[in-house]
Amino acid sequence: MRKKSIESVFLKRLSVLAERNDPINPNLYEKYDVKRGLRHANGTGVLVGLTRIGDVVGYDIVDGKKVPIPGRLIYRGYDVESLIKDAEHTKHFGYEQCAYLLLFGELPTQKQFDEFKQFLGVHRTLPPNFTEDMIMKAPSSDIMNKMARGVLASYSYDSDPETRDVANVLRQCIELIARFSTLAAYAYQAKRRFYDSKSMYIHNPLPTLSTAENFLRLIRPDKTYTRLEAETLDLVLILHAEHGGGNNSSLTVHVVSSADTDTYSAIAAAIGSLKGRRHGGANIRVVEMMDDIKAHVKDWTSEKQLQAYLTKIAKKEAFDKTGLVYGMGHAVYTVSDPRCILLKKKASALAKEKGFEDEYRLYKLIEKIAPPLLMEMHGSDKQICANVDFYSGFVYALLGIPYELFTPLFAIARIAGWSAHRIEEIVAGGKIYRPAYKNVSEERSYVPIEKRRRS
Repeated sequence: MRKKSIESVFLKRLSVLAERNDPINPNLYEKYDVKRGLRHANGTGVLVGLTRIGDVVGYDIVDGKKVPIPGRLIYRGYDVESLIKDAEHTKHFGYEQCAYLLLFGELPTQKQFDEFKQFLGVHRTLPPNFTEDMIMKAPSSDIMNKMARGVLASYSYDSDPETRDVANVLRQCIELIARFSTLAAYAYQAKRRFYDSKSMYIHNPLPTLSTAENFLRLIRPDKTYTRLEAETLDLVLILHAEHGGGNNSSLTVHVVSSADTDTYSAIAAAIGSLKGRRHGGANIRVVEMMDDIKAHVKDWTSEKQLQAYLTKIAKKEAFDKTGLVYGMGHAVYTVSDPRCILLKKKASALAKEKGFEDEYRLYKLIEKIAPPLLMEMHGSDKQICANVDFYSGFVYALLGIPYELFTPLFAIARIAGWSAHRIEEIVAGGKIYRPAYKNVSEERSYVPIEKRRRS
C-alpha cells in the first residue's frame, strides 16, 4: 500500500509538470491560421482527400456562404434512404447488401449477393481456439478495448497477414466484417462472467443468418428475437455503416493505411478512435441524460417543465454539468439528420411493440423543444437538429442491448465503411499523411544536470 502511495505522489508531481508545460496560448492558433480539428472557422472541414465511397450532405455553398439544407447520406452515389426502402419492400436484411455496395461500388446481382452472403456466413465463426485463448483468457471491462485487441490478435491467425495487394486486403476485410458481431458478442459474454459475476453464454453463429440476427442470437441466453427487433437492428447497422472519409475513425483508417501498414493495425486504430467519447460513445450519454430527465421532470408531457430542466442542463446546473444536451447538433447536418429521421420511424414501431410509447413521446417532445431553446441560449442563428445518437440509444435500450455494447454495435456497422476506405487508400492514396505542426516553443541552451534547478 505504501509503495502505491509513493507512486501516486510521484505521478501527481509529474502530471503537474506535464500540464504546466503543454498549454498553448489560444491566440497563437489564430495568428498562424491553424485549422484546429482540421476545420475552417465556419465549421466546414479542411479538404485533405477525395473519395468515391460516401457523402454527407447538410448544406450548400452559395456565394461562399453555407446554406443549410435537409440532410442526405449517400453510399456510392445512392441515397441511403433508397437502400432502406428496398430492404423493407423486399423484406430482406439490408446491411449485407450495403457492405457489398461500399466495398465494390456497385449493387450486387442476386448471384453475387448470394455468394457474398455465403462467404460472410462461413467466416462468422472465430478461428479455432481464438475464443478460448484471445477472449476468455484476457477479458476486458470495455468491449471496444477487447475488440481492438481481438483485431490485432487476428494477425496471428492469418496465414498471409502482410501482403498488401487488393485481393488479400479484401479477403481480410470481408473476414473482419463477418466476425465483428461474433467478436463483440463473445467479448461481452466474457465481460459478464469475469467482471459482473453473471452467467456467460457462448452460442455458435449460424451462417444462414444476417449480421443483425446473429448478434441478437449471440447476446441473448435463449437465442430468440422477433422479426421487428432484427429489422430494427439491421436498419441501425445500415445507417452507421459509412459517413464519409472525414469522420475521425475513417480518417484514422486513411492515415494509418497511408503508412503502408497491415489491415489489422489500421482497423484496430479505427476502433480506438471510435471508442472516444467525442465520436462513438455519444448515444450512451443520451440514454443517461434521458434517465436523468425522467427522474427530475414530473410531467413528461409538459413543455414548460421540460424547457425548464433542459435550460438547467444547458446552463451546467443539472445532469453532468457539461452544458451539453446530448443528441442535439451535428458538424454537418443542420436542418435534419437523415439517419435520425429514418431511425425515429422504426423506434416508434418498436416502442409500440414493447410498451414504451410514453418514453417515445418524451423523446419526440425533447427533439422539438431542445433545438430552438439551445439556439436562443447560445445567441446563435445556426440551425440545430437532433442527430442519430438521440434515438439510437433509445432503440438499443428497447432491444434490451446493454450500454457496454452500444459503441461496439457502431463498430460492427462501420467496419464495412472502414474496409472500403482502407482499400481506397491502397488503390488511390499513394502518399503518407504528413500535415504540419508549427513549433511555438523557444530555443534554449542546454543546462548540465548539476546546474539544473528543481521545477
